Amino acid sequence: MKRTILQFAFLLSVVTSFSQSPLMDSVLQKIAEEKNDSLHLVLINRSIPNLIETNPALDMENNEKLLLQSQQNKDKLGEAVALTDIGYDYRSFGNFTKGLEYSLKAVATAEETGNEGLITLTKAHLAHNYKDQGNYRKAITLYQQCEALAIKLNNNFNRMSCYLNLAQVYLAMNKLDSAFIYSHRAYELSTQFHIISNLDYLFAIMGNIQSKMGNPGLAVSYFNMALAESIKEHSPKQVNLIYSNIAEHYYNNHQNDSALFYAKKAISAVEHTPFSNKSLDAARLLADIYNSRNADSTVKYLKIYVSIKDSLFNEKAIRESQEMTFEDEVRQQQAAMEKAKAEEQQKQNIEYALVALGIVTFIILFLLLSRSFITNERVIGFFSVVALLLVFEFLNLLLHPFLGGITNHSPALMLLGLVCVAALLVPLHHRLEKWVKEKLVEKNKQIRLAEAKKTIEQLEKEKPGD
Repeated sequence: MKRTILQFAFLLSVVTSFSQSPLMDSVLQKIAEEKNDSLHLVLINRSIPNLIETNPALDMENNEKLLLQSQQNKDKLGEAVALTDIGYDYRSFGNFTKGLEYSLKAVATAEETGNEGLITLTKAHLAHNYKDQGNYRKAITLYQQCEALAIKLNNNFNRMSCYLNLAQVYLAMNKLDSAFIYSHRAYELSTQFHIISNLDYLFAIMGNIQSKMGNPGLAVSYFNMALAESIKEHSPKQVNLIYSNIAEHYYNNHQNDSALFYAKKAISAVEHTPFSNKSLDAARLLADIYNSRNADSTVKYLKIYVSIKDSLFNEKAIRESQEMTFEDEVRQQQAAMEKAKAEEQQKQNIEYALVALGIVTFIILFLLLSRSFITNERVIGFFSVVALLLVFEFLNLLLHPFLGGITNHSPALMLLGLVCVAALLVPLHHRLEKWVKEKLVEKNKQIRLAEAKKTIEQLEKEKPGD
């Protein structure tokens, strides 16, 4: 045990020194200089140390720097990532209200970018907040949205994470069949694509499922596998979770001595760390066990339980969370209404453009094919320019959503895209106009020739009479 603690302390010191300035400032400078959106996002995820599971205080400090820089540079990608990680750090500290606040901001910012991978990440973290608060309906909806996006993007890691969290939610709802199905889907993806991250959580969930299904031997096997993986991660939070699950398992199977042993280890794992709020379940369990044994110990652990519960789930925090959830639902409804309205308006604009284009095309064809009209080349030129503008506007309406998606609505890039469209249309227009004028000249010649023949025939008829 002592050796493990020393190793953890050494690792933490190394990571901490790595994350401090000026190295962190150098990383932020490189992020600011990268202009390609895809590379920019990859650089953010790979350059900034992920300390969420080991040192949330330092992780928050780093992400606050990223947030400030991103807001100054109007970098929505970096801003969304920073908001998401800060929200997760607040969750680690047990401040679920602030965690929800930052997660909601992160989703709104990610949706502005249109980056589906980033939207998947932010929605998953938002779902974690609702899962913590017992709002399982919202959590399931968000996890299913993330699953659909992960499948679309062929992101197997995010897909596995969605299955894992869905299994955890259904387990909390005591829907063991659904929990079992999703946990095995996660395990199949992990095995197939060699995904080793989050295996401790996965094995813990599978152990809890087997425990509730009445398979204690299999449950303990899964818990041991989870414990081995959590120790590899050097995260006191994860170690605490596994010990708490083992203690709960033994308590439910009336093995109170083993339950006491592991519950105390769960509290020790996070004692004097930022994750001390994770002692809630273990403290409650110890208070229940000591209730019939030792009054002093009962009071001791009951005080720990009440203190943590009051800080995590006080009435004000619950009310604020409910208000933020309601405001977010209103925002999403308004966004959906605006999107539907914009799509309907675009549809109408395309219809108007098609009608106008049809009218101009009809006029040009009428002038060309009419047997009695001698038309002017200037008239044809005028109508051909009008037709060109209508075609360009029609293509603009049709391609605008596509161009907006691939350019993230960058004015310069969208202008470049429209210039490319115009570069293809203008030569085509010149060729078409030349062909139309040639046809026009030929038609005018034929009309004049026909009129001349009629005049000659009339003159020949009038000559004998004279």
